[in-house]
Amino acid sequence: MKSALVLFSGGQDSTVCLAWALNAFDTVHTIGFDYGQRHAVELECRKHILDNIESVDDSWRNKLDTDSVIDMSFIATLGETAMTSEMQIRINESGLPNTFVPGRNVFFLTAAASCAYRLGVNNLVGGMCETDYSGYPDCRNDALQSLSSALTLCMDSEITLHTPLMWKDKAATWQMAEELGKEELVELIITESHTCYTGERTELHPWGYGCATCPACLLRKHGFEQWSGTQT
Repeated sequence: MKSALVLFSGGQDSTVCLAWALNAFDTVHTIGFDYGQRHAVELECRKHILDNIESVDDSWRNKLDTDSVIDMSFIATLGETAMTSEMQIRINESGLPNTFVPGRNVFFLTAAASCAYRLGVNNLVGGMCETDYSGYPDCRNDALQSLSSALTLCMDSEITLHTPLMWKDKAATWQMAEELGKEELVELIITESHTCYTGERTELHPWGYGCATCPACLLRKHGFEQWSGTQT
């Protein structure tokens, strides 16, 4: 029986990856992380998605297994970023956006690999993307595959990291959602997933909830508009 552990935040990308895993594997476990993020509302969103995503496609029913949310609040104590502190989003002198949380994916994948080891699972699935990666070096394919190799050595157990969105822009991610789960999955992503860095969920836009001005909202909005324009 093929099984996978999905790094599932409750955002658009990880929801599409969860759907991809439900399509590809017999059993799917999920793991999320509470790291003191400003948009901690995503942790509530992930519950709603987990409760509803199996109903999108009959072949996905009864595939979801364990879910864990890991306390990684220590990440916020390692240094201020716009993802963990109330500060204006801007580009740092390094050229990276201050929404970059150094080491975040290293911590996430290490914890996920440890959890997978205990579950007897060799496949990890993550929504990292090099096309729309907002300048984050820990979303690059080379960095992630290198980390996957290191985890395999450290665990003495094969760890395969799947990144279905690695070479897709946001328009292609919306298209992938439609292909995997038709209108039902697209609607679930619009109404239940969360992307906005500021945690704004008061206004539902055609592409979902959000402030409509932060980099994450703009990527999601522009991708939706580009994709939906091809659907009419």
